[in-house]
Amino acid sequence: MPTNLFSLLCCSLLAALALSPALAQQQQEQELAKLQQQIQLTERQLKQQQQQLEQAEQQLQQSDRALAKASAAMHSTEQQRQQLIGQEQKLNQQKTELQQRLAQQQQLLASQLKSAYSLGQHDYSRMLLNQQDAGKLERVLSYYQYFNSARLAQLKQLNETIAELQQVLAELADKQQQLADTLRTLQQQQQQLQSAKASQQQALAALQTTLTQQGRQLDYLRQNEASLQATLEELRKRAQQSLELAGLSGQKGTLNWPLKGTLLQRFGESRQGGMSSRGILIQSSEGATVHAIADGQVIYADWLKGYGWVIVLDHGNGYMSLYGHNQNLLKQPGARISAGEGIALAGMSGGQASAGLYFEIRNKGEAVNPLQWLNKSR
Repeated sequence: MPTNLFSLLCCSLLAALALSPALAQQQQEQELAKLQQQIQLTERQLKQQQQQLEQAEQQLQQSDRALAKASAAMHSTEQQRQQLIGQEQKLNQQKTELQQRLAQQQQLLASQLKSAYSLGQHDYSRMLLNQQDAGKLERVLSYYQYFNSARLAQLKQLNETIAELQQVLAELADKQQQLADTLRTLQQQQQQLQSAKASQQQALAALQTTLTQQGRQLDYLRQNEASLQATLEELRKRAQQSLELAGLSGQKGTLNWPLKGTLLQRFGESRQGGMSSRGILIQSSEGATVHAIADGQVIYADWLKGYGWVIVLDHGNGYMSLYGHNQNLLKQPGARISAGEGIALAGMSGGQASAGLYFEIRNKGEAVNPLQWLNKSR
């Protein structure tokens, strides 16, 4: 091989070897830039998904609050209507009694007038002028005075009864007008309630769609469970400083159900996403009254993600009961509650697909099977 050609090949080989590290570094930099772009794109997508999820959750919470407000107004109006119906019934009873009394007084007055007329057939003026039979005249005068006094008394009672009856009739007309106004208000509130229910369903559908698209159903349930656990643990610590209550010891298998309905999910059964249920789910109609299972004190009453409107009772000695997915809460924190007292209205808040109640019993923070504590009859 000629010397010049060999030198040229060597120079080319050396140049190639010198360029290889530079090319490798350039390729690595390009790959790193692509990877960084992919990471940034993924972060933007995750951020966008989180924003969509938070927006869906916020819409659901707002719809739950609007529905609770409409439900509370309707519940209050219905209570007013029941009170007005009771007052109307009492006034109608008073009216009947007064009408009977008035008829009796009119009959008695008519009888007295008839007697007075019969007595007046005697020639009273002739007896008085002729001084005939002074004894008989004295008796006639006494009779006249008696009948006159009795007649005046009956007239007074009759006028009082008429005045009382007129007052009752006026009150009755007023109550009937109030009742008519209340019924119109109730009809308007029912329309508002139906509108709020429709909004709630739309918000729930949007949340479910978002979770399905993002494939985050299980993560969502786990987050909700963790939030509930943290809330209950904080409540348990506070409950230790609350008023002394008897607890649930000795009442196992005897407690009344918080709500009548079909048992949809038992304790320990797999929930959506494969998580084990820490409570039971009872299906019922919307607006059905939820009752306290035992004496207690309200230690929580608010909206909680995944569980909607939740109320928690402290029963003492480490026992608590939880009632979730309510449409509306009837009690506030600090209220003392008796067994069987209404504390909420069943609903489907917090993303529940059908109306009902999610119910838990906890002992020192640990969930226990409610079916072992509730009686067998529902």
